[in-house]
Amino acid sequence: MTHDLTSALADFATGPVQTTADARLITALSALDWLAVGRAGVSEPVATILRDLARSEGGAGQAHLFGTDLKTPARMAALVNGTTSHALDYDDTHFAHIGHPSVAVFPAALALGEVQDCALVDVQEAALIGMEVSIRVGLWLGRDHYQTGFHQTATAGAFGAAAAAGRLAGLDAKGMAHALGLTATRAAGLKAQFGTMGKPYNAGLAASAGVEAALLVARGFVANPAAMEGAFGFAATHHGQGDVDTALDGLGDTWLFETVSHKFHACCHGLHAALEAARELDIAAPEIAEMSVRTHPRWMSVCNQTAPDTALGAKFSYATVLAMTALGYDTAVLDSYDDRICADPRLRDLRGRISVEADDSLSETQAVLSVLRRDGARLSAEHDLQRPMGVAQREERVRRKASALVGAQMSDTAWGKLRSGGSAAGFAALLSQG
Repeated sequence: MTHDLTSALADFATGPVQTTADARLITALSALDWLAVGRAGVSEPVATILRDLARSEGGAGQAHLFGTDLKTPARMAALVNGTTSHALDYDDTHFAHIGHPSVAVFPAALALGEVQDCALVDVQEAALIGMEVSIRVGLWLGRDHYQTGFHQTATAGAFGAAAAAGRLAGLDAKGMAHALGLTATRAAGLKAQFGTMGKPYNAGLAASAGVEAALLVARGFVANPAAMEGAFGFAATHHGQGDVDTALDGLGDTWLFETVSHKFHACCHGLHAALEAARELDIAAPEIAEMSVRTHPRWMSVCNQTAPDTALGAKFSYATVLAMTALGYDTAVLDSYDDRICADPRLRDLRGRISVEADDSLSETQAVLSVLRRDGARLSAEHDLQRPMGVAQREERVRRKASALVGAQMSDTAWGKLRSGGSAAGFAALLSQG
C-alpha cells in the first residue's frame, strides 16, 4: 500500500485534471523558452560531448536531439536534451523548491510523446502535471535537502519527469506509484557539480531517469511504491523534511507552476531582481555617481564577484551586470557577456562605484537598488521576482527572448505549433531544424 504523498501524486498524475487557461499558456511559454535555450546551447562543450556519446552508441531512432538530425532511444534523447537545455543556465526557475522545472520534465515528456506518437497538446498537459509534481516533491523535501547539498532540479525533477513520462506511457495510478518508487532509487544530483559540466548534466539525469522508470513499469517492472516515504526511502536518506501537508496543499486545484519565473537576463537568477529594479529606474552611466544594492544574504556567496575578468564571472557579479546595463549592454543577450567587456575602462570605473549589501529582511527573490545621480538626486526601486506578472507581459517577454536566441521565424513557428496543436514529433523536429 502506498503512503499518502505517493498515492496522492500518483492519482494526480494519472487522473483527469482541471487545468487553468493561465497554466496552459505558461506551460506553452515554458516550452518555447526551453526550445530556445536548448537550441542556443548546442555549441556548449557539454552538449557536444553528450551528442558525441549518443552518436557513438546508436540505437533505435525514437526521438529527436538538439543540434543534430540523429534520432536516438528515448532515454538517451532525454539525457542529451535535458543537459543541452540547461547548459546556458538560462531556463526557468521555481523558487518554491529552488529548481529548474522545464529542463528536467520537458525532455522526458517530449521523448515519450514521440515514442507514443502523441499529440503536442497531450505532451504539454503531461509536462504541466510533471512540473507541478516536481515542485510539490521539492516542497516535500524542503530546504534541508537543498542546503545539505542536493540539487533539486535533479532530484525533485526526476520525479516530475517520471510523472510526465508515466502519464504519456498510459500508466494507471498503481503503475505510477511504482514508477515514482523506482525513481526514488535513481534520482540523484549534487550541488557540488555547480560551476562544471556536471550541473547541466544533472538535468539530463533527471529527465532520463523519469523516462527509464516509466518505460520499465509499463513493461511490468515491480518496484517499492513506498520508496519515497518509507523508513529507508528517499526523504529519510536524502535529508528530506517530509512535509506532506505543504506538498499536497491545494493539489489539483492550485497550480503552483503558474508562479514559475522565466529568466530574462542571461546570468545568475540571483541578479535578476536587481536588474529588474534597474529597468524601473532606467539608469544611464553618465548620470550615476554611486549605486548600491541590497539583497538576501544567500546571494552574497553566489553572485557577488566584485571584479570578474571573464564573461562567466560577469554572470555572477551584481556590480558588473548593473554597470553593463547602465552602459547600454543588453543583459538578455548572450553575446553581451564577453571577456572584453570586463576589460572596458568605463565598466571598471562604474563598477567601482557600485556597492552590494546583505539584508536579511529581504526574501531571496527581492532586491533594492539605490542610485545617487551626479546632480544630487537620489532614486530607489525595489523588485520581487515573485511579484505577479500579467500573462500578456510574460508572453511578450518570453517570445522576445526566444526571438533573440533562435530568430523570429523559428520562434514564431514553434509558438504556432504550441498554440495550434499538431504532433509531438512535429514540434520535436524543431530541436535541430534550420
